[in-house]
Amino acid sequence: MNDSPGWASPGSAPSDDGNPGAPTQPEPSDRARASSKWSQDQPPAAQWSSPGAGRTPPQPGPGWGGPQQGRGGWGQVPGQPPGGNWNQNYGRPPAAKPGVIPLRPLGVGEILDGAVSTARAHWRTVLGLTLTVAVISQLAQILAVRFILPTPATVDPNATGTEAMNQAFDALRSSLVDLTPPLIIGQLATLFTTAVLTIVVSRSVLGRPVSLGDAWTEARPRLLSLLGLLSLLFVMLAAIMAVGILPGVLLGGASGAALAVLGGLAASVVALWLYIRFSLASPALMLERQSIVQSLRRSTKLVSGSWWRIFGIMLLTSILVTIFSMIIVFPFSAIAMAVDSNSFSGILNGATPEFGWAYLIISGIGAVIASAITYPIAAGVTVLLYIDQRIRREALDLELARAAGVPGYETPGS
Repeated sequence: MNDSPGWASPGSAPSDDGNPGAPTQPEPSDRARASSKWSQDQPPAAQWSSPGAGRTPPQPGPGWGGPQQGRGGWGQVPGQPPGGNWNQNYGRPPAAKPGVIPLRPLGVGEILDGAVSTARAHWRTVLGLTLTVAVISQLAQILAVRFILPTPATVDPNATGTEAMNQAFDALRSSLVDLTPPLIIGQLATLFTTAVLTIVVSRSVLGRPVSLGDAWTEARPRLLSLLGLLSLLFVMLAAIMAVGILPGVLLGGASGAALAVLGGLAASVVALWLYIRFSLASPALMLERQSIVQSLRRSTKLVSGSWWRIFGIMLLTSILVTIFSMIIVFPFSAIAMAVDSNSFSGILNGATPEFGWAYLIISGIGAVIASAITYPIAAGVTVLLYIDQRIRREALDLELARAAGVPGYETPGS
């Protein structure tokens, strides 16, 4: 964000290789010293001498005395409300929380809660964006199914031997063709929602209001770069999968099918590893104004050493989002099948169903509702993971607290 120094100049962060003359952020081990701005306000050392030295110790200044009457605490830490219980956390004050998350390393529950809290705090902005994108993308998918995609390949359940294998490959090829339009449309939908929701989440962390117009104005200059990044990742992952599956497809037969399965599994592992490794590139590109290549490098450095943690959080998020989507979509799909009896009878007979307009429209409504609710959660978790990694590695919480105007975190001399 333009008005938040914590989002800019990632080259000065310790996780980046680069200019040795550039100023560096404090190491995580030095964060206690870097964040202890309150220690600068201590009384002079002479005032802490033993009372037995023959003189009466001076009265401590405000906030530095013993137990306060009626509070049970030990003084007041600048930047914290009177009577705060900072001494219960190993002598450290509670983390500031100007927005949806506390400014400290986050747990899994706090990341999920922060994503949900962002959607609730800015529901007009979030719902307006996701509903618009979900409706347009769903209409595009319905039109693609009806007018662009070829007729699905037929499979004879009584076929055996070579004929059955050929039909299986035809069905696989037809399925891959059917997946292409939804993937492309979904890519574009993800582009817009990721771009705008990244801005919304970053404002929410600082506790600042944001409208859809403000978020769009700030995100628009980065759309082409974000499109290039997502397209590059899509092509990269698709190429990896093609390299793994194509040799088996070209070989054909039973041995070719086995080779395709093994190659697909190996390619899936590599693709998953790269996907997690580059999962924080989008927030880096949007918030730090990085180029595509620099964003990929930035994500690699932030994820390094935390791959399994980020994988686990993203896997948990995907499972929760999928379950929630199924809960919403299933009733609409059941109603659509009941209305479109031809599709339902085709599925029962084992034939390839040809869905009519009624089925596509009713099931599309369910998909729109599910997307409008789940898009903000998925995008919010990604952005908060990015912020969490920068807090852990670069003490970004200090800059965010200063940018949010939290008392006690002012820049020295300001």
